[in-house]
Amino acid sequence: MLHIGTMFSLMSALIMGGGGTPTQNVVMETVMETPVVIIENEKATPIDDPVEVPPQPQQNNPAVGYYDKKSWWFKRNQQNTPPSAQQDIAIGNYDAYYLGDTQKKTIYLTFDEGYENGYSEKILDILKEYDVKAAFFVTKSYIRDNPELIKRMVAEGHIVGNHTVTHPDMTKLTSEQIAKEIQECATYFKEVTGKDMPHFFRPPEGVYSIHSLEQTQAQGYKTIFWSFAYGDWDVNKQPGKQAAYDMVMNNYHNGSIMLLHAVSQSNTEALPDIIKSLREKGYTFMSLEDLPE
Repeated sequence: MLHIGTMFSLMSALIMGGGGTPTQNVVMETVMETPVVIIENEKATPIDDPVEVPPQPQQNNPAVGYYDKKSWWFKRNQQNTPPSAQQDIAIGNYDAYYLGDTQKKTIYLTFDEGYENGYSEKILDILKEYDVKAAFFVTKSYIRDNPELIKRMVAEGHIVGNHTVTHPDMTKLTSEQIAKEIQECATYFKEVTGKDMPHFFRPPEGVYSIHSLEQTQAQGYKTIFWSFAYGDWDVNKQPGKQAAYDMVMNNYHNGSIMLLHAVSQSNTEALPDIIKSLREKGYTFMSLEDLPE
């Protein structure tokens, strides 16, 4: 078994978002090796003892300016407890989340889709076979280039969330530009699917400011950060199936909003085992629609 300390010795304890460069002709191996048990009508399992949740600020740090650029971070632990995160901005005041319901064994599975690397169809196959609903955050160009995948995501009950038109640094945009990035992506989604885009937004690369959060909220969207992620976006530096599995299993926790990149071969190969193992531990995969108010 691979050890995370070996595979990820160069990774910081403070985990932020990331991106990658498209790579063509990546070959995907078959990952479905064992019979699948479908659990119908799942309900989250309450825990016996309350989980201590790291405090989040109720007010913004007065030293932080309205337009100051921040990059989302959280402090990973391997105790399977909710991680602490940024303390400068009271994100809850802007309908922003990084955790779900921490008092139940819940997992919120999310994928970022900046471009297609050949794995999304397999990921959808796995999610369908295991009866798991997830969220896919997509750009306008992703919708344009992959309309059938988008339609399939919608038809199979997944959330397709807003990841902007051009994947910009949101802190560099005016209020009008932020509105355009969000509205144009949503409009194109409706043109392709005939449905309104769910009002969940993930800021590109996890970059935000008080202004961008406020303007996203003004568009009627919830901003979805994350409490778990790792360096999976670089298609040329994939850690492998076992390392991806170990990373998740060493860091899952109640209420986890997991960010995975769908360009990752390692994630795709590890996903069936991740789902099975978390269910064996009593965890339920929930929709972002189920986030506590």
